[in-house]
Amino acid sequence: MNEERKIEVEEVEAVAAPPKARVEDVGEEVAEIFERKRDYLAGFLSQKPQSLSGTEPGGELYEAVITALKEIYDPEIPVNIYDLGLIYGVDITADGHAAVQMTLTTPHCPVAESMPGEVELRVGSVPGIGHAEVNLVWDPPWDPQKMSDEAKLELGML
Repeated sequence: MNEERKIEVEEVEAVAAPPKARVEDVGEEVAEIFERKRDYLAGFLSQKPQSLSGTEPGGELYEAVITALKEIYDPEIPVNIYDLGLIYGVDITADGHAAVQMTLTTPHCPVAESMPGEVELRVGSVPGIGHAEVNLVWDPPWDPQKMSDEAKLELGML
C-alpha cells in the first residue's frame, strides 16, 4: 500500500503557443451561417426616427401635462409637486385619457384631501386631455431623494 510516486520534472526553454481557432477551420456551411454580413447596419441606418404620438414622454401632449403639474406648488414647501418628486407616473391614452399616479410627503399631509383634486382639475384643463384621473399611492413612500436637483437646490439641500 505504501507505493512511492515520483513526479518527473523537465525543464524547457519555451512552450509553443496552442493554435488559435479560425473561421477557415470550420466547414463551409457553418462559416456561411455565422459570417458577418457587410450590410448588417444598412436597414437600421436607413430608418427615419419615428415621430412621437404626443402621449409618450417627449410628446407635445405629455409635456403639456408635465408643465401643468409644474404649476402646482406644495403649500408648505416652495417647490412644485413634480420637482418635489410627488408624481410617480403619467400615462396618456390616444383618446386623451390621462392617469396620474402620485403621492404626498406624508399620509397626514394637510392637503391630502384637496391636492389630488387640484391635480385632476389642472391636468384635465390641458388642451387635448378629455378626462383626467389621479391615483393616490403610498407605496413606495415619498422621501427627499425623489426630489429633482433643482428642488434640492431651492431648499438648500445641495
